[in-house]
Amino acid sequence: MKKLINSADTVLEESLDGLAAAHADILLLGADRKFVRRRNLKPGKVALISGGGSGHEPLHAGFVGHGMLDAACPGQVFTSPTPDQMIEAAEAVDTGVGVLFIVKNYEGDVMNFTMAAEMAGRDVESVVTNDDVAVEKSTYTTGRRGVAGTLIVEKIVGAAAEKGMPLAALKALGDDINRRTRSMGVALLPCTVPAAGRPNFTLGDDEMEMGVGIHGEPGRRRVPLGSADAIAAEMLNAILGDLAPSKGSEVLLLINGFGATPLIELYLMANSAKRILDGAGITATRFLTGSYVTSLDMAGASITVSVLDSQSRELWDAPVHTAALRWGI
Repeated sequence: MKKLINSADTVLEESLDGLAAAHADILLLGADRKFVRRRNLKPGKVALISGGGSGHEPLHAGFVGHGMLDAACPGQVFTSPTPDQMIEAAEAVDTGVGVLFIVKNYEGDVMNFTMAAEMAGRDVESVVTNDDVAVEKSTYTTGRRGVAGTLIVEKIVGAAAEKGMPLAALKALGDDINRRTRSMGVALLPCTVPAAGRPNFTLGDDEMEMGVGIHGEPGRRRVPLGSADAIAAEMLNAILGDLAPSKGSEVLLLINGFGATPLIELYLMANSAKRILDGAGITATRFLTGSYVTSLDMAGASITVSVLDSQSRELWDAPVHTAALRWGI
């Protein structure tokens, strides 16, 4: 294993210290590094909190700031944060009008965020993301996994919260965006968890895992390596078959790298995906390309399609200022 670390035991703590130092204008670390919070809270704004196992950076801490999250709770690598982290984060960022949890659909995350909501002693609602169409159940989940579509929910709901939308309406909006968003991924090479020191699954030189999860969970099947066009076509056939957008729909297209995929390949995938959408009569009017919901050093990518309407398009375009996303400011 070759990694830029000092010790497998201190990877998360040292990384969080570096994040907070590099973005001290927008971020603060909570006590004992239990959460990352927005430096300047907005009075009267519903607080948005997300979190999950580390190893998916910049999700979630990289999306804390103006127009997105107010706090993020990082667990150890691929391990859910604990309820006390969410409770303390809520106490730190709730300005008195409620808290919305945005939770990826993994059993540990859902269980711990649910416990936190019950124990927080404040007004809390939750949105659970489950955008992965690859499999109905997986290693960590009952039901579909929450993957890169979580970023889209956090951005759009975050913009609405910044504009003053109340808690109940924000939950309804988050649930609606989740329903209109689908994803699927493919792995070309596995990732290596620092504490384990070895790849968490194996792939042959001529194999890929179609429908892989962001923790390296098995997908639909292991298949021979194909061309970018063929990979994009299989993923989009699954996405569009499940999402069933009407011809003429306007969508946001997210091409997300898993950590070890260069941008030249991700933009190539964006080109392949756009041509397929065009052929289906679907127009991608908004794009995001890069490594935003990663799996440590896994090579591969996911495709996410989210159907836009006038409200979600306006909220996607709204200003954002976080460590990982910045525009309009």
